[in-house]
Amino acid sequence: MRVEGVGPRGRPGGLKGALAGWMMRSLPAVFRVLRAVSPVLRIGDTVVVTRYDDVREVFLNDDAFAVPYARKLDVIMGGQPFFLGMRDTSDYRRDTAAMRTVVRSDDLPALAAEAGRLAAEAVRAGGGRIEVVNDLVREVTFAVLGRYFGVSDPPDGDLRIWASRLFEFQFADPGDDPDLRAEVDAIAPALRAHIQGLIEARRASGAFGDDVLGRCLDRQSRGDPGFSDGQIRAALTGFVVGGPPQPPMVVPQALEQLLRRPAELEGARKAALAGDDALLLGYVLEAMRFDPLAPTLPRVAVRDELIAAGSRRATNVREGATLLVAFSSAMMDERRVPDPRRFNPRRLAHEYMHFGHGLHTCFGLQINHAILPMMLKPLLERRGLRRAPGPDGHLRKRGAFAERLEVVYDPE
Repeated sequence: MRVEGVGPRGRPGGLKGALAGWMMRSLPAVFRVLRAVSPVLRIGDTVVVTRYDDVREVFLNDDAFAVPYARKLDVIMGGQPFFLGMRDTSDYRRDTAAMRTVVRSDDLPALAAEAGRLAAEAVRAGGGRIEVVNDLVREVTFAVLGRYFGVSDPPDGDLRIWASRLFEFQFADPGDDPDLRAEVDAIAPALRAHIQGLIEARRASGAFGDDVLGRCLDRQSRGDPGFSDGQIRAALTGFVVGGPPQPPMVVPQALEQLLRRPAELEGARKAALAGDDALLLGYVLEAMRFDPLAPTLPRVAVRDELIAAGSRRATNVREGATLLVAFSSAMMDERRVPDPRRFNPRRLAHEYMHFGHGLHTCFGLQINHAILPMMLKPLLERRGLRRAPGPDGHLRKRGAFAERLEVVYDPE
């Protein structure tokens, strides 16, 4: 099936889009006030949690505050359970343990190298000018991770579009947009059928291969638990929907933050030229702290529970309440993050919550750490990296999604 547009649909442009953009830009100031005067804010059945300690407490209390993802995951997965939507159950532990045997830490160096190689090719092909969101990051991410997962483009569609639409439906559609749902109702079964076809074709070939799909089929052939066709299909669908759509959001946002800070941009360039990938990751994570993937993550109270017990801000959360857990605010909380408004690429790991915390920390955390800096490295190594002239040289968003950012640099 054909769907127009490479990236997410995002929110509408015009006045509504401008208003939404203003609200998103205002959130850091709003959270700063809330951290000081009302750190756990209750508005009807919604509770906004803003301080570092309380955000960690909610993320770590899955027994009381569950992820609300199962309803839409059922639509995407056709009813097959996927661990992103599960509580801390034996099924959750079985399925995550199974996938950790096929998504391995010793894959990270090769993934980083491939991301860097493809990014360098794109930068070279740009000849001195490149659009970062789609032509660099989205292209590289889907190429690297699609091959790694063993999920190729469908013959009748574009994996970048299908994954982006389903990601938007799952994570950025609080109003249940009926037009988006109509697209999802066509895309989700098509993606499941595509992945099931890949499973059957690979199995019939007798040559499993050394990607995630091939390793899953090898485990299946041995009778290992967690590797039925349905479980493999759900895992691959979840990886494709939850993983590759994120770098085209956060990497351009990180570059935009560096472009606003010439000294830090030069620091990142020196790290890239020195081959100091750990420090380069520090620059990327720190830049992301000033414009993270999202302002909050949702949770739902499955029982009455007290947050921040024993403190003056202790708040009872009633069963059924929705929690907006402001991890972006937590990373700016001066009570736990030293000098939070200063750009510091050498912060400690615990000062970041870009990829969640606790039971549902992003499954691809280490993959993100490996490939995100590699997609910027070839750009940073070029002399004269700067914004393209005019509006295209400034990051443009649609809602939460990066849409366009062009930069120029000295060609070789």
